[in-house]
Amino acid sequence: MSVQKEHHVVVNYGDPAVTNGISVFDPEFDSHFAYEGDDLGVHYTPEATTFRLWAPTASEAKVLLYPDWTSTFAEEMQMKRDQEGTWTFRLEGDYKGIGYTYKVKIGEQWNEAVDPYAKAVGVNGDRGAIVDLAETTPDYWTDDKPSLESPVDAVIYELHLRDLSIHPSSGVSHPGKFIGLAEEGTKGPKNIPTGLDHIRSLGVTHVQLLPMFDYSTESVDESKLDIPQYNWGYDPKNYNVPEGSYSTDPYEPTVRIKELKQMIQTLHDQDLRVIMDVVYNHVYDWYLVNFNKLVPGYYFRYKEDGSLSNGSFCGNEFASERKMARKFIVDSVLHWVKEYHIDGFRFDLMGLMDVETLNEIRRRLDEVDPSILMIGEGWNMDTVLPEEKRACQINAAQMPRIGHFNDGLRDAVKGSIFIYPDKGFISGASGFEQDVRMGVAGGIEYDSKLRQFAIEPVQNVNYVECHDNHTMWDKLVLSTEEATDEARRSMHRLGSAIVLTSQGIPFIHAGQEFMRTKNGEENSYKSPDEINWLDWERCAAHIGDVKYMQRLIQLRKEHPAFRLRTSAQIKKHLFFEEAPACCVAYTLRDHAGDDASKHLYVLYHAKAGDTTLKLPALGTWSVLFGEEQVEELQADQIKASGIGMIILEVQS
Repeated sequence: MSVQKEHHVVVNYGDPAVTNGISVFDPEFDSHFAYEGDDLGVHYTPEATTFRLWAPTASEAKVLLYPDWTSTFAEEMQMKRDQEGTWTFRLEGDYKGIGYTYKVKIGEQWNEAVDPYAKAVGVNGDRGAIVDLAETTPDYWTDDKPSLESPVDAVIYELHLRDLSIHPSSGVSHPGKFIGLAEEGTKGPKNIPTGLDHIRSLGVTHVQLLPMFDYSTESVDESKLDIPQYNWGYDPKNYNVPEGSYSTDPYEPTVRIKELKQMIQTLHDQDLRVIMDVVYNHVYDWYLVNFNKLVPGYYFRYKEDGSLSNGSFCGNEFASERKMARKFIVDSVLHWVKEYHIDGFRFDLMGLMDVETLNEIRRRLDEVDPSILMIGEGWNMDTVLPEEKRACQINAAQMPRIGHFNDGLRDAVKGSIFIYPDKGFISGASGFEQDVRMGVAGGIEYDSKLRQFAIEPVQNVNYVECHDNHTMWDKLVLSTEEATDEARRSMHRLGSAIVLTSQGIPFIHAGQEFMRTKNGEENSYKSPDEINWLDWERCAAHIGDVKYMQRLIQLRKEHPAFRLRTSAQIKKHLFFEEAPACCVAYTLRDHAGDDASKHLYVLYHAKAGDTTLKLPALGTWSVLFGEEQVEELQADQIKASGIGMIILEVQS
């Protein structure tokens, strides 16, 4: 059976007789053919290698063996049909290092594809590789990782691997590589620490890495690494394999695996956990991807007219609600945890995935390690998936212990990301105070007026910039033409301060600590290194701002009042105080979260001039943070000056 889809592509769905007349689009397909075993893919021993492929619509299936990566000739091995639409083959002998693909007959057409469950690949991921994963383990490899009592104790630092070290002043000897992030003792301009040492000095707890699974050759060609190439990597190709361009040798399948493990172990040794940015909502090319070659039509969502649902704006959506699609996602996540010791996952366009799949991932991760983080973009996207099934903010109540990025706080702080000239709270616009308070309260239903999507603060990720859209500095440049750079610097510091002192999980973008700029580029996913790199010259010039970020992070760590575990604790201890326009003030009272300070008073002051505010009569107030902005402090009032954050305390 062949059907013509959009773009004049003819898709061959195979002979219905193979599946007893049950179409891949029939809801009954899963009940007849879903496979629940844990042995899909390749399993190697020196004595034999076994293969199991799920391809229920195929009438024949073969394993193709390639002796080397340049070979165009393959030895074809006939597979045997097995249970629930799977095919198996046992290859006697030691075939370590051999390349392989699958070949399936769909109708009268033969399709060759890489194993979706491949754990190793050759250059550009065009063939799987038979490897002994035990040999990819570093000399020192331990399950030990930095402690984390609660997700709200995390401070996440989002980073693109290449950005960190590709600048000529990074001091890193393997720029743009996994092992480049593992280098210690690197120095930059004015002898500042760079790379890993810089990240460690900030005090963050987690490094979140933009996609580091194997992504499309059209994005970065691993055979042409002698020329500059750049991409964020949101173009999935082989989900269970590291990206080869970040390794020192993309041709040798085990090198990328070893070097990624080495990097992760080094980060753990430096008291840093690792979050992996994963893209299970779409694939790079739905027609050419391995899933669609092996089981055409099954893995994607379609509209009533037969066209592909495209809430991702990438041409397709992965049908996570289908049993074998869900199984693949869950199996993939568990592979990264068990084989690579990954500590958390950030789900790209999580709102395109279904609630049941996200909860199943959470359940399975809890069996391994409940401290593994799950956060994602809970945007409510335009998709054929029913709204009540979408893993988006409006359904957060159905997904306990899964965090959503708080775009409400982001836009309140710096202005709409879509309307470039729009100001936000930090840039002097009034009317955003209530939205800032919602973020301060961790996105929970604090009262009838202050409520967002979160049931508990662990479901709320506060941020003001990330890899997407303008950096906060560039947004301020666009929206405050009348301001000086010094004024913008104060605004920028206040934006970061709000994130680090609000309830929930704080998230900062690499370079935010030194006013990162992309020269006004709003979408730098394939821009040159000169736009995307971490500019260590700029870091050296803004060392005072780096120290400010260090102090903010240390403040959060020292004061559990900013890291309350539950919505009940927030409602009990957090009180919003009287404040004029362009100011937000609140207290954290009665040793909130067992804080050593009896009471804390926090003021976000987004006005260039002076403001006098009444202080609650809770004791004798003293300055804890922001002393340079305190003009006068009396028993019942404070006079604040300039844009920034002030924190007062009443000690026990």
